[in-house]
Amino acid sequence: MVIAHSPDADDIFMYYAIKFGWVGKENTRFDNIALDIETLNTEALKGTYDISAISFGLYPHIRADYALLRTAVSFGQGYGPKLIRKKETTLKKRFKVALSGKYTTNALLFRIAYPDAKIVYMNFLEIEQAVLDGIVDAGVLIHESILGYNDSLEVEREMWDIWCELSGGNLPLPLGGMAIRRSLPLT
Repeated sequence: MVIAHSPDADDIFMYYAIKFGWVGKENTRFDNIALDIETLNTEALKGTYDISAISFGLYPHIRADYALLRTAVSFGQGYGPKLIRKKETTLKKRFKVALSGKYTTNALLFRIAYPDAKIVYMNFLEIEQAVLDGIVDAGVLIHESILGYNDSLEVEREMWDIWCELSGGNLPLPLGGMAIRRSLPLT
C-alpha cells in the first residue's frame, strides 16, 4: 500500500511511525512517496495512490473515490498561507500571482478574493524567489515559508482573513488532510 505525502515536516512526522514499524497492520506493507501538494492533488484526481495527502480545496472533486481520514489533518487558526509582494509596491487589479497549484486550498480562497488576477502555478518552493525576481507581482506562501521570508517582501493579505470573511470568522481554516481510497478493504 502506498502512502503519498508532502515533504512538509508535519506530513513526514505523520509517516515516521509507519516507516519505522512502530504502527502498522499485519500482513500489510506500506511504502511512501513524498511529493509537492499540487502533484499529490493531481495524482488523487487520477486515483494513483491508496492513501494520499490532499488539499481540502480538492476534496469535492474526489469524494466519490476517497474518504478523509480522521487523523493527519492540517487546520489554521489565526494563521495560514500568506499573499506576499515586494515592499513599497502596489498590486493592480490584474496583478500576476504565483500559487502552489490549481487544487490547493489557498488557490481556492485566492480565486474567490481576487477573480481578476492572472495566476501562474509553480512549486511552492519557487514562489518567494519568483516574487523577488519580478517574474510575478505577488505569490502565496505555504508551509514553513510563511514563517521566514526575505526582508524585502511583506504580506499583502492573509488567506486566514479571506477565510474569516467567507466563514464568519469562527471556524478554523481547513488546509489539508489525508484521503484513503474507498475501494480498500477496511478489515
